[in-house]
Amino acid sequence: MIPLFFGVGGLLSILFIIFLIAIFPLVALVDVLTGRFEGNDKIVWILLIIFLPFLGALLYFLIGRDKRF
Repeated sequence: MIPLFFGVGGLLSILFIIFLIAIFPLVALVDVLTGRFEGNDKIVWILLIIFLPFLGALLYFLIGRDKRF
């Protein structure tokens, strides 16, 4: 085991990871909702982020953010 995951430091590490996993999709969703997309791209990204939260947000920041105008 990694010593970081023991004691108070471990608890804080786990809470930080959970916080990032929860916030990351919300940031992506807000970015999609405030962005301008062509056609149905906005709807597709919203559905992807809602149904596959972490993976959808990751794909959005890697691929979809460049598709805005």
